[in-house]
Amino acid sequence: MASRVLIVEDEPDIRDLLAFHLERAGYHVAKSRTGADALRQIAASPPDLVLLDLMLPEMDGLEVCRRLRGDPRTASLPIVMLTAKGEEIDRVLGLELGADDYIVKPFSPKEVVARVRAVLRRSHAPASGAPIVSGRVTIDLGRHAVDVAGARVELTPKEFDLLRALAEARGRVLSREFLLDRVWGYAAAGEIESRTVDVHVRRLRMKLGDEGRRIATVKGVGYRLEPSD
Repeated sequence: MASRVLIVEDEPDIRDLLAFHLERAGYHVAKSRTGADALRQIAASPPDLVLLDLMLPEMDGLEVCRRLRGDPRTASLPIVMLTAKGEEIDRVLGLELGADDYIVKPFSPKEVVARVRAVLRRSHAPASGAPIVSGRVTIDLGRHAVDVAGARVELTPKEFDLLRALAEARGRVLSREFLLDRVWGYAAAGEIESRTVDVHVRRLRMKLGDEGRRIATVKGVGYRLEPSD
């Protein structure tokens, strides 16, 4: 079954352009022009991914993202943000709030389709095998769930993939470039892409609590998950 993408964009030309190319790529598309309407649509019929503009009437994209991540029913819903070229601060804030990826305007429609496909592929990828246990952290691949000391921790798809990559490395250092390719599906193109990894690591540390301290920064290289005591 084709995945369903909700486009939240107030500019009709951009909204229609995105819809045209996503539909041509085989996706079912729903559209919304405001943040409030997007939340209503998501509550009524959750999509597989939200393509979310930052600058929206009534309620901006950051607030929409914050509300989606704060609701257990949509906490793991993949979100890709659309940002203007000069909105670096908002871009980082979006990642802090839990956006899975971002696309900078002006963009190539092919890039949008590729990014959407990459996020959906990783969030829907079938997982098999025994759970990964590292210290008090249990990563259940089949259920796409993480427990810390028996308590469920709600992670976004990218946070889950990031934790899995670190755990499977078994103490080896993973560079930011490797993580961008493994988790996001594209190569680093500059400082902002590296910040993407850093922001997700910071969020992951917070969500894991004391276990998050085991994610060590290797200066100038990347990150590793330290063995438990």
